[in-house]
Amino acid sequence: MMDWHFLGFLFKNGFCGSCGSPWRGSGHPMVLPGASGPGCGVIPSAGTIPATMLTYPHIDPVALQIGPLAVHWYGLTYLAAFGLFMLLGIRRLQHPPFASITGPGAWTRKDVEDILFLGVAGVVIGGRLGYCLFYKPGYYLSHPLEIFAVWQGGMAFHGGLLGVVAAMLWFAHSRQRPWLQVADFVAPCVPTGLAAGRVGNFINGELWGRFASPDLPWGMVFAHSGSMQPRHPSQVYQFLMEGLLLFILLWLYARKERRPGQVAAAFLFGYGVFRFIAEYFREPDAFLGILSLGMSMGQWLCVPMIVGGAAMWLWAQQRPVGALVSR
Repeated sequence: MMDWHFLGFLFKNGFCGSCGSPWRGSGHPMVLPGASGPGCGVIPSAGTIPATMLTYPHIDPVALQIGPLAVHWYGLTYLAAFGLFMLLGIRRLQHPPFASITGPGAWTRKDVEDILFLGVAGVVIGGRLGYCLFYKPGYYLSHPLEIFAVWQGGMAFHGGLLGVVAAMLWFAHSRQRPWLQVADFVAPCVPTGLAAGRVGNFINGELWGRFASPDLPWGMVFAHSGSMQPRHPSQVYQFLMEGLLLFILLWLYARKERRPGQVAAAFLFGYGVFRFIAEYFREPDAFLGILSLGMSMGQWLCVPMIVGGAAMWLWAQQRPVGALVSR
């Protein structure tokens, strides 16, 4: 949870990546009524850490302070994500089939800019609604006005993904382009943004992993988790899998012309698989814990991504290459 954060992070306080509580400038979170879970603790005053064990360095979430203006590291990671999307989107214009499309349906830099704008809106709206529906439906059903209190935190990646899908549908309709063509264009440009977000998670010291063996060389103590035992640095795992590795695989796959929908399907399947694996090392949300079949909420939300991605790829495999390039 809390993979997507409200855009105000650039100049305002960040939020706990687990419960959505606002972070103070010191890096300690403020505990909201009814909030609990990793990210809501304070640094223990007692306990010792062996000198040979890695410890989270407690990075100040504020990268730059100019008078009353505070620029947060998390905001900078989001700027990096937007910049990378623009760079990759412009590069994507040179890939087939987009480079060969001419006439009114030709792809341009303005299309990339418009998709980015709509995608950001989809992330914020979808991420917030997804958090309310997937993680705390009972609470927000009883307090519907708090759905709009985005400054209190509470965003979800899978909801943000649905918001982006809706934004792409709107873009495709308004530009008279096949939706699968739009989805295939966008998909390879997304993982670097996810990677940037995981860097922000690590800097904020949130979304830490489950307890690890003391013998694990890269096991890390997150003292503010309330425990001095080493944990898996799950933010790093997700950076490497959902971000770097997924980007490399998807970018290489998308450089050649594929059947309409196959690139987007590969993203759904690949992200679902990597996130599902990472969840085994990531600490579940305390107010949810482990659900049925020993799976976390994040894993359950990945199941339809994996199944849907595989089904979509197989369906697209039956269609001819370039079937939906033009109307």
